[in-house]
Amino acid sequence: MIAAGEVSGDMYGGALIRALREQFPERALDIRGMGGNAMEAEGVKLLHHTDALGAMGIFEVLAKLRYFKQVMKDMVELAETWRPDVLITLDYYSFNIALAEKVKALGVKTVHYISPKVWVWRSGRINRMAKAYDLLLCIFPFEPKLYEPVGLKAYYVGHPLVEQAEATKAEPAPRLPWYGTDQIALLPGSRMGEIRSILPTFLKAARRIEMVKHGDCSFIIPVPTPKLRLEVERLLLKHPCPRHLSVIDGNARHVMRQAKAAMIASGTATLEACLMNCPAVLAYRVSFLTEMVARLVLPKASFRFAGLVNIIAEKSVMPELLQRNFNVFNTASHLLPYLRNTIARQDILKAYAEVQDALGAPGATERAAKAIAELLH
Repeated sequence: MIAAGEVSGDMYGGALIRALREQFPERALDIRGMGGNAMEAEGVKLLHHTDALGAMGIFEVLAKLRYFKQVMKDMVELAETWRPDVLITLDYYSFNIALAEKVKALGVKTVHYISPKVWVWRSGRINRMAKAYDLLLCIFPFEPKLYEPVGLKAYYVGHPLVEQAEATKAEPAPRLPWYGTDQIALLPGSRMGEIRSILPTFLKAARRIEMVKHGDCSFIIPVPTPKLRLEVERLLLKHPCPRHLSVIDGNARHVMRQAKAAMIASGTATLEACLMNCPAVLAYRVSFLTEMVARLVLPKASFRFAGLVNIIAEKSVMPELLQRNFNVFNTASHLLPYLRNTIARQDILKAYAEVQDALGAPGATERAAKAIAELLH
């Protein structure tokens, strides 16, 4: 049984399923649960799809609370009636920890892949994780030590994006609809709410850059699912766009690899930009009510940055434009220097190399599959 609630978790889950099949070459794996297109392509029978599961912000989640309760009910009923050998949850902490607690109470082994970032946010989660899971697969080398005091079996396997980035670099470069001297990627997120909040500002910033470059530039928006593509295209009809703008299905890493720079919503894609050596500006915006609640909570947090690249580097590598700081002028102003061989471009690429070293070697998915196989044996 497997549970992923976002596009990134679905992507990791699809790769993990392939690796698990290699661990059990003479066994047929029956896999059911919740996820997205990548997991469905690997034969997972989905009860719920990531297109409906994504929500950003406290009040946005509350608005879908009835739906999330139904998803939880369906997943627990699946575990009760089907009795899986193991539940594997991927990221998506708040939902998946509650699911794991309920499923483990049924006597099912539980595994979590992609440890929640307890080292920067709410260290109290460690005790709850220890009770909910039999095995935790960590993507940063310093994480297993954090769980030693509570006795949770935690293995460092490495970051799965590293091997995926290497695979992308080994593939032939696809022909993409670029135009002009400067190519810029726009990645407004993988949730409906993110796209609606972030894409209009990206489009205005793109038009500003187009004006500065006298039209000698182009923009590509790679979308992860057909449903999100429809939402992007709907927004493009409502907002003025740069002249040379294309929307393509998938291929986000190839787009970033070929682009000179990118505008990216905070999330996994920012780390992909680092691995693809694409200088980027990070942006994010939530509702006013969510921001007010966050302001009450943030003083208790120990992190200084929102983006994964900056958190790993422990310094400001990728410019972070959050809430009111995320506007057309700031976005364009931070991105334009990356289109030339400036000190800003050289500095971010140098910092990217340091982050890549910290992420370690490829092979995370295979190591994760081996650890799960050992637990099952």
